[in-house]
Amino acid sequence: MAGSRHGIAQRICEVSGTAQLAKPDWLRQVRDELEGNILPFWMNHAVDKENGGFFGLIDADLTAHRDAARSCVLNTRILWTYSAAARLLDGKYRDMADRAFAYIADKFWDRDYGGLYWMVDYRGNPLSTRKQIYGQAFGIYAFAEYHRASGNRDSLELAKALFGLIEKHSRDFAGGGYTEALGREWRVLEDMRLSDKDLNCPKSMNTHLHVLEAYTNLLRVWREPALEKALVELLTLFMDRIVDASSGHLKLFFNEQWNSLSGHVSFGHDIEAAWLMVEAAETLGDEKLHARAKELSVGIGFAVHEQGLDRDGSVFYEADASGAIVDANKHWWVQAEAVVGLFNAYEISGNRMFLTATQRCWNYIVAKVVDRVHGEWHAKLTAAGVPLTLAEDPDVCLAGPWKCPYHNARACFEMMRRLGSIA
Repeated sequence: MAGSRHGIAQRICEVSGTAQLAKPDWLRQVRDELEGNILPFWMNHAVDKENGGFFGLIDADLTAHRDAARSCVLNTRILWTYSAAARLLDGKYRDMADRAFAYIADKFWDRDYGGLYWMVDYRGNPLSTRKQIYGQAFGIYAFAEYHRASGNRDSLELAKALFGLIEKHSRDFAGGGYTEALGREWRVLEDMRLSDKDLNCPKSMNTHLHVLEAYTNLLRVWREPALEKALVELLTLFMDRIVDASSGHLKLFFNEQWNSLSGHVSFGHDIEAAWLMVEAAETLGDEKLHARAKELSVGIGFAVHEQGLDRDGSVFYEADASGAIVDANKHWWVQAEAVVGLFNAYEISGNRMFLTATQRCWNYIVAKVVDRVHGEWHAKLTAAGVPLTLAEDPDVCLAGPWKCPYHNARACFEMMRRLGSIA
């Protein structure tokens, strides 16, 4: 890809930025956005008081589709978000976490074969019973966080059970890593795609990234040797096979032998993985892995800064193998992850260009991405920063199978922690 990372360590030292250390008003902005907009939106608009749980779809105009299907991703991300909010901010968020846990345990858990269904209908009946490993990973991530917030033992046991199921059925002990998806009874599927936009392949960056974050969070509450060993092996594999250190980008899709099947670049996943690798190594307490993760993280940050940033401070979505931007739209979650990932690169390297980039991306979010009329964040904006409408893009919504309070709420949690440490 254009703009490779040749001589990157030297180049990072040569580039300077102009930003000053974080000011208290930035920290206040982040907390106000989290507690004044993101968290209240889901509490006020997403709760289904008639059928239980949460609406599966809320349009960009705030129309709730009460009969829409409900995804494992949406529900587990709500559980993680409000568990973290209850633990880190205020016990008043505990009710949302309790509601999410009860609904997932009752409606998504497969009592016959274990694991989480991929989709249920609005009454909680299974619609898609496949065991997408991405979804199982988010179950672990959320159950572990709920246990951290509440001490609920059932939640921890469900997280442990999911870990065991993934290791038993999805782990490729010969080739390394994890198979994308399996059927309800944990048997091989012909179509393993996470979505219609993904390649049908046995292994992907995206699934491995979220297994990585899930195992990291579970290790915080369950220091099991088998889990620790699995996380070490996964992090090592991620850095060896998925991260391309020469370019500073992640490879996206793979065959069984880990041959890359695509040259495209996903800037949002790049910068998200950059800080999640560091978090995993820190949680493990492995100094060698930590040092390597930090080096790769800064390299990724430099590549995103060099190739993925637009002039307005936002981050493009995707480029092809030649470096040409093939999706210049501004996706909400990419901007959220860029704020954390770029600031992480600043913390590690001390290079102020990353601090400048973080502040500019945050300012773009405040000015363009936050929905000042309905609440939450616009799902997707044009290259010029204009929110897309449902007529222009059928995936645009305020809440949906993939549009959840996870990336943006987590970005706020992370920035509150990181800014608070230096303010």
